[in-house]
Amino acid sequence: MINVLIPLAQGCEELEAITLIDLLRRAGIQVVTAGLDEQVVTASRGTRLIPDTSLDKVVQQEFDMVVLPGGQPGADNLNADPRIHALLKHTVERGKLTAAICAAPTVLAKAGLLDSKRATGYPGFLDKLNLPTTTLEDQAVVVDGPVVTSKGPGTAMDFALTLIELLVGKETRDEVEKALQRPVGS
Repeated sequence: MINVLIPLAQGCEELEAITLIDLLRRAGIQVVTAGLDEQVVTASRGTRLIPDTSLDKVVQQEFDMVVLPGGQPGADNLNADPRIHALLKHTVERGKLTAAICAAPTVLAKAGLLDSKRATGYPGFLDKLNLPTTTLEDQAVVVDGPVVTSKGPGTAMDFALTLIELLVGKETRDEVEKALQRPVGS
């Protein structure tokens, strides 16, 4: 079974986190949410999220994809955690996928995973970094090899559907999208 890790940091963007968790699970993907510690996560708008486990308990497991929700200070908290950087690098080295939305692509950049890649993110975050080999694009979702990035809360559904297509195929993506009452392929 395809398995995905979604680390949840204090101050993450709840719309992004919940959309990712929900849609990936609708596609039959095993999603594990992990807090950076043992605490309940208070998201950026005050929503309280209870992770499935803590990062320490799953950091040695192998995942098909690691997906980072954005939000502030969530993305900064992810970026400050060396376990996240090591996990992302290990995931790519194994030929698996990493993905980030909103402010979280900065974590991928700091881990060196956006070097010579195309990427997008919430305006004002990636472009303030010195990324001479990264091509910043103004698209909802950008896929470049094993790295997938997206702009923000308004693109969370498109982002999740793209991840579904990459992980389990277009047919499953279309089934999930149709059940959501979205026009397929929108």
